[in-house]
Amino acid sequence: MAAANAGILLTLFGLASISPILKANIHDFDEVWQKRAGNARRHALEAYHPNPEEVVSSFNKHVLMMFENGNSTRRYLRGRPYTGRCAATNPIDQCWRCDRNWANNRKRLADCAQGFGRGTIGGKNGPFYVVTNPADDDLVNPKPGTLRHAVIQERPLWITFAHDMVIRLSEELLITSDKTIDARGSNVQIYNGAQITMQFVKNIIIHGLHIRKTKAGKGGMIRDSVSHYGFRSSSDGDGISMFGASHIWIDHVSMSGCQDGLIDAVMGSTAITVSNSHFTHQDHVMLLGASDGHPQDSIMQVTVAFNHFGKQLVQRMPRVRFGFAHVVNNDYTHWLMYAIGGSQHPTILSQGNRFLASNSQHSKEVTKRDSSPQSVWKTWNWRSEMDLMMNGAFFVESGSDVRNVNRQDVIPAKPGKFASQMTRFSGALNCYVNKPC
Repeated sequence: MAAANAGILLTLFGLASISPILKANIHDFDEVWQKRAGNARRHALEAYHPNPEEVVSSFNKHVLMMFENGNSTRRYLRGRPYTGRCAATNPIDQCWRCDRNWANNRKRLADCAQGFGRGTIGGKNGPFYVVTNPADDDLVNPKPGTLRHAVIQERPLWITFAHDMVIRLSEELLITSDKTIDARGSNVQIYNGAQITMQFVKNIIIHGLHIRKTKAGKGGMIRDSVSHYGFRSSSDGDGISMFGASHIWIDHVSMSGCQDGLIDAVMGSTAITVSNSHFTHQDHVMLLGASDGHPQDSIMQVTVAFNHFGKQLVQRMPRVRFGFAHVVNNDYTHWLMYAIGGSQHPTILSQGNRFLASNSQHSKEVTKRDSSPQSVWKTWNWRSEMDLMMNGAFFVESGSDVRNVNRQDVIPAKPGKFASQMTRFSGALNCYVNKPC
């Protein structure tokens, strides 16, 4: 069976290699980009987990262990400033947040990824690079000390910031593999400029950024590594875009008001965790899978955990095509159309989320299936377990049990009544030296 699955996946990626969209934003798909695309496909296949249920079970086990080990279960009210002792309310945060010496132990974060993005270590094996200059005025020869200069380096780097700064990206920021962008200790705003792009790369952590009001870029000559630059066509205006990327962890980011979507993961991107983040003021929030015509997204595996989907959100939290999405212990307090949607038979396991519907009678359903009649989507595996439905919210299940393992061997996530507590500190944190975050 494993060999058969591998054969199917190789066939899908073979088809992907001739797809026009694979060249998205790349005007000249030269030998460098062709090599990157091939390497990215191999990394994605290696990152793909043939038994995603094992990853789900492992994630749930960590959640339960945290509660059983006596972590504080006091109730924190969202919207009120917290002034008490450090309270790590979920197992990812418990891994690092209460260390008052975090500034000297920054790389401890690299051991904390869970879910499908587990094992993502970013720039742990490289030196620190301190961004000192918020400018972004040279796209081909970026100045040392700028974020663009940092992310094009062809070696592992742990990137930090010398002080608070607002960075307006002139065009999309192309990140090379093996990087951590760590904004802890500084208020770093990616604001009113182009998007962050991870294309045909692997092993990247993005932590602690504020990303707001990104816009579509016009394109042009842009350096994508120390040794290569080329002409890029216009970018979409997402906040963060993953394109053929694997082992990506996005944690504690605050995002709002981007021209297209907040987060996109497309074209065979996989091994991704989006956690502890806060999303507001957006129509399209999170897209997992580019198009109904791209079955290479069947290898996509994404964990969406401990996030707060907040004010003035409309849809796609996430919207999934093909792949597997584990949506666990998130707090949904606003949506205008739907929260979780999809097409092309994705598997969606919703566990321990809190869904608070608006007062509109047209916004009660959590789920939406696109482009298929019920006779088709009734076979898709969309399951809700321990979710808390409030104010008339309801989740339309379909298909059968997601897991093919004995349920007695699977440790469940925490029930939805805990979701608001576990997401209490979502978004970019205010971290100060010699104090817990």
